[in-house]
Amino acid sequence: MHVVVSGAGIVGASCALELVRDGHRVTILEPATPGGRQSASYGHGCWISPASVVPMSMPGLWRQVPGYLFDPQGPLVIRWGHLPRLAPWLFRFMMAGATVGRVERTAAALASILADSPGRHQALSSEVGCGELIRQDGLLYAYPDRPAFEAEALAWRLRRMTGLTWRELDRAGLEAREPGLSDVYRFGVLVEEGAHCRDPGRYVSAIVAHAVALGARLVPARATGFAFDGSRLAAVETDGGPIPCDRAVIASGIRSKALAFAAGDPVPLEAERGYHAVVEDGSAGPLHPVMPSDGRMANTPTADGLRLSGQVELASIDAPPNWKRADILIDHARKTYPGLPGGSEAVRDRWMGHRPSTPDGLPVIGPASRSSDIIHAFGHGHVGFASGPITGRIVADLVAGASPLRDVAPFAASRFVFGRA
Repeated sequence: MHVVVSGAGIVGASCALELVRDGHRVTILEPATPGGRQSASYGHGCWISPASVVPMSMPGLWRQVPGYLFDPQGPLVIRWGHLPRLAPWLFRFMMAGATVGRVERTAAALASILADSPGRHQALSSEVGCGELIRQDGLLYAYPDRPAFEAEALAWRLRRMTGLTWRELDRAGLEAREPGLSDVYRFGVLVEEGAHCRDPGRYVSAIVAHAVALGARLVPARATGFAFDGSRLAAVETDGGPIPCDRAVIASGIRSKALAFAAGDPVPLEAERGYHAVVEDGSAGPLHPVMPSDGRMANTPTADGLRLSGQVELASIDAPPNWKRADILIDHARKTYPGLPGGSEAVRDRWMGHRPSTPDGLPVIGPASRSSDIIHAFGHGHVGFASGPITGRIVADLVAGASPLRDVAPFAASRFVFGRA
């Protein structure tokens, strides 16, 4: 079959590669450079973590929303001017985490697409010729003390429930692993099976290049809609004209919302705007990925320097960046690692991008309502990079009419009908 994949981030790239492996004729639509700065895949925190099963929305979150509106320094910021438009999404967001039972179901669904993510990325990176970019050195969560860790008991119970194991470190263990870490942190949790990527942009670019080498066609265009013949897909409409095809995959990140609507599914997708900064680390930064509990940020050694990633800002896609959000990351990192170089000359880059996020924290994967010839593969929020390869395999199974490798029922777009999520 001829399959058109809209989007060449980690999810779209993985879908295209799996489909061309299966023998389909594949066209990839991407208006910009695959792996470029326009993509959430480029700028994320670089973590490939089986521990990322804890949803953003947790019981009791509603009590914190007023604080998010008034605290410009907090890890989650809601821009006042965008609140009326965001209100329906925020209501669903809070309801998704209103009970322990709901977050347990979310964690179980996320675990199904995250549990084997480090191994899948290691195999994929080797296949596309950049195996050195994926490192499985473990992921460290650093806390001031054990009570601070125990305050997150529900989050760690969800992780244990999904089969995650970890090793606890005292101050001596932290110093042995991360000698540059501030002595403020005296307790740590090491997820040894976790991995990270040293250059996400180059990695995604290599996946797309490999798919093209195997026969896929890369077209610099943006999907704008679909043409149908009854219930059958006839073509993908693009800003360069229609492309006739048999199947289509929507993997356009935050731009997927309009395409999903055109395919019959009004999905409540919003941008969780995230920031990163890259700073010189010399010998004073972390040797491995670290997440300090008081910063809620991923500090990751990369090929370009120490990447500091985090922050959630709810605003429109077109709102200008607030670079103070990146400065917060830099300031916190210099407290976390006292030996880091100071001054603006040590800052190599600042970036802002859009996590495509649903209110319940689960991606949308599965056939569209208007036609089963269209497959959704978007809305992965904070887990898109880690779950890209398994999503690609699931999508290829669905295109082939085979039973998918994972149960896609929790990810169906129909869950948003009548406000069910």
